Amino acid sequence: MFFDTLRFLIHTLSGLFVLVLLLRFYLQVARAPFKHPLCQFVMAATNFAVLPMRKLVPAMRGYDSATMLLAWLISLLANVLVTLLSSVPEVFTFPQVWVALSLLSLLEVFKQSLTLLMGSVIVQAVLSWVSPYNPLMPVLDALTRPFLRPFRKANIGGVDLSPLVLFLIIQVILMLPVRMLETSFLTQLKVVL
Repeated sequence: MFFDTLRFLIHTLSGLFVLVLLLRFYLQVARAPFKHPLCQFVMAATNFAVLPMRKLVPAMRGYDSATMLLAWLISLLANVLVTLLSSVPEVFTFPQVWVALSLLSLLEVFKQSLTLLMGSVIVQAVLSWVSPYNPLMPVLDALTRPFLRPFRKANIGGVDLSPLVLFLIIQVILMLPVRMLETSFLTQLKVVL
C-alpha cells in the first residue's frame, strides 16, 4: 500500500512538472505573449531548473533544447525511481533496462505533449463559446493555431469543427501507435525484471 502511494506521488508530481516544462517549451515555440500571467507562472515555476540546464545544453536551431532535455530527464528519473520500488537495484546493470526506460520516458514526454495540446484545444473550444474575449485566448490560440489550421475547412453551418477533428486524431494516436509502443517498451522491461 505504501509503495503504491509512493509510485502514485512520483508519477503525479513528475508528470505535472514535465507538463509545465513542455508548456514552457511550446509557449516559446509558438511565440505566445509572455506578459500573460500564465506565461509568467510557467517561467517562474521552471526557471530554477531550466536556467542552470541552459548553461550545459545550448539551444538547437532556436529551440530551447535544455527544457526538452530536462522534461525527458525528469520522466526518466521518475521511471527509474518507480522501477527501484518494484525490483532490485542490480537490474540497472543490464543495458536493456536503461534502453527501455529511456524510450519509455521519451514516449511519456510525447504523450504529455499530446495531452497538453488536447487540453489546450478543449479549453479554447469551451472559452470560444462562453467567453470569447477571455485574456487566455491569445495564449491558447498561439499554442493550437498550427495544429488546427489544416482542419479549418471542417465547418458546418458556421460551426468550426476543427477542434473536434484534431481531438479525434490525437485520441487515435494515443490509442494505437503510442499504446503499442508503450506496451512494447514495458514488455521489454518486464523480461529483464
